[in-house]
Formats: sequence, structure tokens, C-alpha cells
Amino acid sequence: MRLRMACALALLVMLGTIAAAAGAAPGTAPRTSLPVIERQVMCVTCKIPLNVAQSPQADRERAFIQSLIDKGYSEAQVKRALVAQYGPAVLGLPSAHGFDLSAYLVPIAVVLAVLATLVLLLPRWRRRARAQSAGEEGEATLDASEAARLESDLARFD
Repeated sequence: MRLRMACALALLVMLGTIAAAAGAAPGTAPRTSLPVIERQVMCVTCKIPLNVAQSPQADRERAFIQSLIDKGYSEAQVKRALVAQYGPAVLGLPSAHGFDLSAYLVPIAVVLAVLATLVLLLPRWRRRARAQSAGEEGEATLDASEAARLESDLARFD
């Protein structure tokens, strides 16, 4: 039953995607907007995202972006034009090649190293905790001589 529902849902999604693709003009990319680009680029003088920057340079960048959008540029084309005009510092994210790729790979490697360390150490910690709890239960019993000495010490303080 669940398999049939999953297949039907997948079929509906595929049909919707095909219908949406057929409705678009061939060879055209979806239009972008200024707010979409503003969230992804930086003000080159303020060094903050363009959507929160309030400076004359930010206004010039917004006007430049809007002129490119009015000409029909796609999101990728607008970004390329911004990099050509202002340099790679205008992009909010580092590129995905060369040394900039390390900005994406290092955090992933750190998370994987932490997970691997936990996978290796958790069983040891659990075994050690079980051994300590078993050892504590064993220490609770006293032999006869220790019990007699404890009773005599307690009687002395009463």
C-alpha cells in the first residue's frame, strides 16, 4: 500500500515537472529578481550582504543589478557581470574550486572526524561505565571481620 502511494506521488511530481518545463519557453532561464541577487552578494565597501547595506556604493550596486535584470540577464549572468565589475569579493560565498573549496570541505572533514572519534570511543566509555557499576556492586558486600569492626566503631560513637 505504501509502495503504491510512493510510486503515485513520484509520478505526480514527475508529471508536474514535465508540465512546468513544457510551459516555459525553450532555451530561456527563469527570470531573477533584485531581492534574490541581493541576498547572495556583498557590498564591496561595507563588506556586508547587499540586502542590509545602506550606502551610496550599495545603491550603485543595486542599480547595476537592476539594469542587468531589466536587460534579461539570468542569475548566473548577473553574478558573472558583478564579478567582472567589482571582483570576486562581491560574491557572498567562495567559489567551489581551487583553494576556496576548502571553505566547504574543512567543516565537513571536522564533523566526520568528530563522528568517527565518537564511534570509536563510545563503546569503550560504555564498557568502562558498566565495569565500574559492576565493581561498585561488588564493593558493597563486607566480610565478617570488616562488618564486626564497623559495628564496634559505630557502637563507640553512640
